[in-house]
Amino acid sequence: MAAATALLNLKKDFPLLVNEPTLVYLDSASTALKPRAVIEAVEEYYTNYSANVHRGLYDLSERATAAYEGAREKVRTFIHAGSSREIIFTSGTTASINLVALSWGRSMLKRDDEIILSILDHHSNIVPWQLLAKDIGCKLKFIDCDSKGRLKLDQLSKLLSRRTKLIALSHVSNALGTINQLTTLTQKAHAIGAKVLIDAAQSVPHMPLNVEHLNCDFLAFSGHKLGGPTGIGVLYAKEELLKQMPPVFGGGDMIREVHTDHSSWNDLPWKFEAGTPPIAQAIGLGAAIDYYAKIGMSKVRAHEHALTEYALKKLAELPGLTIYGPADAAEQSGVISFTLEGVHPHDISSLLNEEKIAIRAGHHCCMPLMDRLKIPATARVSFGVYNSTEDIDRLIEGLKKVQKIFKV
Repeated sequence: MAAATALLNLKKDFPLLVNEPTLVYLDSASTALKPRAVIEAVEEYYTNYSANVHRGLYDLSERATAAYEGAREKVRTFIHAGSSREIIFTSGTTASINLVALSWGRSMLKRDDEIILSILDHHSNIVPWQLLAKDIGCKLKFIDCDSKGRLKLDQLSKLLSRRTKLIALSHVSNALGTINQLTTLTQKAHAIGAKVLIDAAQSVPHMPLNVEHLNCDFLAFSGHKLGGPTGIGVLYAKEELLKQMPPVFGGGDMIREVHTDHSSWNDLPWKFEAGTPPIAQAIGLGAAIDYYAKIGMSKVRAHEHALTEYALKKLAELPGLTIYGPADAAEQSGVISFTLEGVHPHDISSLLNEEKIAIRAGHHCCMPLMDRLKIPATARVSFGVYNSTEDIDRLIEGLKKVQKIFKV
């Protein structure tokens, strides 16, 4: 457990855990705890230079603009994009995917064109495409998964056709933690002229990521899952695509000129950032990236891999507990879903809460996947850099109490 124990002292960096030392927080897939550096960066903006960006010819505004655009450059470096023009700030992963559907989808797709999704995907990567399909008449196809939550990528050859225009998949399943291997898929998509969108909400915070190596056309993630503020997300898109795409929202910074009978658009990336942007949130995201970059994403991955390996072993020893998803920690990213015979997941979560252990229970915004697994819900634990093997031991003791209460 050397990889895990090397990071145990990071708990002190998270004020919530300092203020609540008995709390075991195991819901990072929903939202990550915020390090002190992020909280201080947001407070510093609101306290000392709370001005709008790109507009004011005075010191406060120029400082705010520099911090906001500096955060964009930090994102670019963190995901290894080629240009800051390819980094669009949104309100989150959901908004980023919707932006692609509303702009690229509506302008580039037509009736009977096809989009390939997967049964593992979060609702945020299903519903926008359903709305688009209903609006323009394109069709959706789904890649299935096996009993361990691994995509059946051998189905891709049958699903691909001359009408396939987009493959949109999660990099990591938020419900099962499955890491999807997307390199071959991307190559096959591009070979027929289709584009690839990656929902990276669960991968950017937990492992090194390089968009140029992935060679995806679009990539979306949320700041709050990386320890940044809520209300900030990122859409990465290849510059040539962004140049072709029309803006979705109008007003504010996205314009160059406005006349009574026509308007022209600003340069990238501001063409897609209408109105006053999420300034404090972007600055906070920049601070979160600084924090995780200093640790090193390879170390983050190693830490969470070790915790996952330890947790899978301990959970497997509990009678009546069924784990959904890969049983090998190398195939998944710090998310474990399970059921306990005779106990509803909601009851598991409620009783663990009495032990000051926070986990998620429900369908995890993955109802098609729950239908595929023939279960209504699971209990889910998910790890962050602030977790330890002691947290997992507390979880196991809590689950034993749940079994004792329900006499199972």
